[in-house]
Amino acid sequence: MTIHSLLLTMLESFTHTFLAMSFEELLWIGFGFFGQGIFFSRWLVQWVVSERNEESQIPMSFWYMSLVGSVIVLTYAIHIADLVFMAGQSVGTVVYVRNIMLLHQANKRVVSG
Repeated sequence: MTIHSLLLTMLESFTHTFLAMSFEELLWIGFGFFGQGIFFSRWLVQWVVSERNEESQIPMSFWYMSLVGSVIVLTYAIHIADLVFMAGQSVGTVVYVRNIMLLHQANKRVVSG
């Protein structure tokens, strides 16, 4: 099988699956991709901030984007009943919430300092 025929087969399979979906299913997939987009964008934000400051940094927005993206993707995983996906997103969500809490505590200490 050539790469061309493999790509054509994949495209046909994707098109058939996509066309067979209901409007509700398409909305859920769009919602899931939206969450993944937010989740991925956090790395772009981190990269820009690090480049701007000429050192590796993780801004507060990174953690909020992680949390929002993770909750959206977790919601999608629950909808499609994917236990592996749910477990992975659940653990990440706890870590993001904890990091946000720690950063807020550190900011309060600096302000009241």
